[in-house]
Amino acid sequence: MRPNRLTLSQASRFAFSLFVLFALTAWSCSGDEDLQEVLQQLEEESSDQGEGSEEEGSGDEGSNEENSDEESSDECPSQVSFFFEEKDGLVSVEFEDNEFDADWELRNDADGTSGQGYRVWIGNQTLGQPGNGLVVFPIAITKTGTYRFVWNSSFRQGNQGSEHNDSWLRFADAADFFGSKDDGASIVYPKGTGKTPNPEGSSADGWFKIYRSGNSNDFKWQSSTSDNDAHNVFVTFDTPGIYTMEVSARSSFHGIDRFMLFHSDMSLNDALDAADTISVKTTCP
Repeated sequence: MRPNRLTLSQASRFAFSLFVLFALTAWSCSGDEDLQEVLQQLEEESSDQGEGSEEEGSGDEGSNEENSDEESSDECPSQVSFFFEEKDGLVSVEFEDNEFDADWELRNDADGTSGQGYRVWIGNQTLGQPGNGLVVFPIAITKTGTYRFVWNSSFRQGNQGSEHNDSWLRFADAADFFGSKDDGASIVYPKGTGKTPNPEGSSADGWFKIYRSGNSNDFKWQSSTSDNDAHNVFVTFDTPGIYTMEVSARSSFHGIDRFMLFHSDMSLNDALDAADTISVKTTCP
């Protein structure tokens, strides 16, 4: 049977013991100062070898830590593959820059749009049940506070501005999601959140019906909730982080080109002036 090999640390300790025995044997022929000097040198050499071994081991551990950091990066949570970055209180996104159900058709046949065009829902209407044709937009917020939501949309069938003019919207993980009159005198909350009052017309499970008004089908920046009692749409982010904005189909032939979120310290006109500054889209590894 082959004898077990000594490890590097065991060999070092064995050699050190031999040196100590040799030094003690020679003590009778040497002075105390010489012995102390020899012992000190041996201790320093043994310490250097031990530290070298620990550094080699910690190198492996360091590699594991680096891999762990990459897998659990705060900037890229495991549940998302990309996100759009807010900057200076503004989020501006081309709606078509995402993955869609086949019934969200990409078109480029209208003025007033940008990017690759716009997406329009050509599937069945889901007027009372949100969640059909779901699209999720992860948004990274650094500047906390309340933001107003608005999108550039159009009705793409018929000539009645009250038809084919809306889709569902939800911010399920935000601190607050509500509609408000311009003067703040009236506030409404989505049904299903436990908050009241609720909007007139359709709402369910934290979703708002978001509509545009007017009989011109030109694309325009407008987003309201509560039927015949228009409230602007707001969302509050109380801590920095990545939040999920969800859109799902409601009316058929509602076309959406872009959307914006802008901080409460910015006016709508200022946000529209900056709308062409498209938010950076970060892809996760």
